[in-house]
Amino acid sequence: MTHTLLSFGHGYSASALSRILLPQDWRIIGTTRSNDKAGRLMNEGIEPRIWPGANIIPALDTATHLLVSAAPDDDGDPVLAALHDEIAARAGQFEWVGYLSTTGVYGDHAGGWVDESTPLTPSTRRGHARVTAETAWAAIPNLPLHIFRLAGIYGPGRGPFAKVRQGTAKRIIKQGQVFSRTHVADIARVLAASIARPNPGAVYNVCDDDPAPPQDVIAYAAELLGLPPPPAEDFETTEMSPMARSFYAESKKVRNDRIKDELGVDLLYPDYRSGLKSLLAQEIGA
Repeated sequence: MTHTLLSFGHGYSASALSRILLPQDWRIIGTTRSNDKAGRLMNEGIEPRIWPGANIIPALDTATHLLVSAAPDDDGDPVLAALHDEIAARAGQFEWVGYLSTTGVYGDHAGGWVDESTPLTPSTRRGHARVTAETAWAAIPNLPLHIFRLAGIYGPGRGPFAKVRQGTAKRIIKQGQVFSRTHVADIARVLAASIARPNPGAVYNVCDDDPAPPQDVIAYAAELLGLPPPPAEDFETTEMSPMARSFYAESKKVRNDRIKDELGVDLLYPDYRSGLKSLLAQEIGA
């Protein structure tokens, strides 16, 4: 049987998953809003659909699996806003549905630990929107939904090295601040493991084993490059965009036991050090 993944908002994490599934003879249909991106998807072996715009119902009819990467906007979840009834009517058709959420749904825990059972108390507008979207997807009867709460994503093309080299990286110090993060390759491996072992209703935190202060990551990137670390800047007085500053409103350490115990995932990059070493090696090799 041919498996067909319909990927809404086919972006960075979905592309990493595609690199696992395509060699296994999956058919992957990915939506994008951009003609330029559609061309890039086609070059990757993805069947692109400009959406909203194109009639997506034929793709929905053939899909055995759904992946939703599209973020909620002011009107809520964009996929459900357009296709709630159509997806609900086909709920029994799908073998697996994955929704990519964020650890921001947990809110601020003053550097304490959270896991999948922690109450959702988001403190940002983005976090509230994600909780609303998770709830809306989970409310569809008989949908084999799996929710993945992703920590800060990094990987090829999304590492700190360019800013460190350019001298634009900041080593911002906020007392007690820690973030969890995850390499995109490990996100893809978690999604593939879940597809292989569906457990409808499951929620998974996707992150590495080493929550760390952001300034430590920048300092280590500079060390790998043989450059001095950027000077320390105090969070209260440094210039930051409102978006960047909002990320510092929450501090927590995210547990990832479930992806290991239930899905059997062995992280390729269990901490930022191994991840950054690999990224730099790839850059040099390229």
